[in-house]
Amino acid sequence: MKRAPLLSLLLALGVSHADARVRLGDTLPTHPWTSAGREVVVVYSHDCGDLGDLWSAVLASGLPVRAVNAENITSPAPGGLKAWSGPDATAFARALKVGAYPTVLLVQGERILNAWEGTFTGDLGLMD
Repeated sequence: MKRAPLLSLLLALGVSHADARVRLGDTLPTHPWTSAGREVVVVYSHDCGDLGDLWSAVLASGLPVRAVNAENITSPAPGGLKAWSGPDATAFARALKVGAYPTVLLVQGERILNAWEGTFTGDLGLMD
């Protein structure tokens, strides 16, 4: 049986949920940072629980990491990262249509290459 091209692409990119609302290929909404070529954006809220493993994995990627603390209750990012928070950060998350926190985005040139909503195994799918 031959797979549909879009389904094959989604499986190859590692999207874990068929109902993910963040759309691959979309551009990021307005944000306060200067974009790097390829970067990781972590959108989280105060009620995500322990994100130690998530932060360790994204920081180990070697890519620039952007922390977005949504939902207007301050929750710190790990040392060395300044989280963007407040109403504009929440508006950013809502413009992305984030379905679950934390959401990890692999972004290149302002376009979303991959997204993990609510679950992240630590594998960004980057070739070593």
